[in-house]
Amino acid sequence: MMKDIAKEFHQQRRGNCAQSVAFAWRQAHPEGAEADAAFARCGGGRAPEGLCGAVHASCTLAGAAASESIKQAFMERTGGCLACKDLRAAKRAPCNECVEIAAELLERFGNPSPKW
Repeated sequence: MMKDIAKEFHQQRRGNCAQSVAFAWRQAHPEGAEADAAFARCGGGRAPEGLCGAVHASCTLAGAAASESIKQAFMERTGGCLACKDLRAAKRAPCNECVEIAAELLERFGNPSPKW
């Protein structure tokens, strides 16, 4: 499962939250190899609009049609938080848990034939 791959990648500190989700996605979709590098600057609250990097990667890789569903499901699991700083301040979910949730949602809502 992608969530296990992403969580392990993140625990081993091989990448930031966004890269961890992208790595797991690439395992299921090898044609998207360039996705990892695209998320290198999206860790530590630096994803667009301050979004959690894991959510940003999940939404980007899943495509626009799935983005709102992913965000809504993520907020349901994290007490309404989407921004990295809000997640950290509220101590709702540590980064590794966010990575796991975002990868699970990408697998659930993502396009089975991505065009990354």
